[in-house]
Amino acid sequence: MDVIEIVARVCYSAIFILSGINHFTQLAGTTQYAESKKVPMAKTMVMLTGVIILVGGLCVLFNYQVQYAAPALIGFLLLTAFKMHNFWTVTDPMAKVGEMSMFMKNISLAGATYFICCAGEMCAMCKM
Repeated sequence: MDVIEIVARVCYSAIFILSGINHFTQLAGTTQYAESKKVPMAKTMVMLTGVIILVGGLCVLFNYQVQYAAPALIGFLLLTAFKMHNFWTVTDPMAKVGEMSMFMKNISLAGATYFICCAGEMCAMCKM
């Protein structure tokens, strides 16, 4: 790997690694937010998604098993975008803007993750 690729991997994976850690260090608050969005088994789901994004981020960072990590991250990002950041249901204008920003971030990251996975044609998704 050249220096540019290493820097890119660090920059890209940081959001997943830090968010994954945050799922555990801020478990009570994150669980409360998930409960407010009517996520079933909220605490379990917060811990499960924390593992998915932490491990997925580390896999991308170290270019290890990306063909499995990328689809898991894409699934997380899309499900989270539509379940947790459903801005179209929010009535408070300020909260709506925040949820829309998070929704767009997740959709954009899902696209970037697909690109990262398929850039080297490392996964089955690229053959679709």
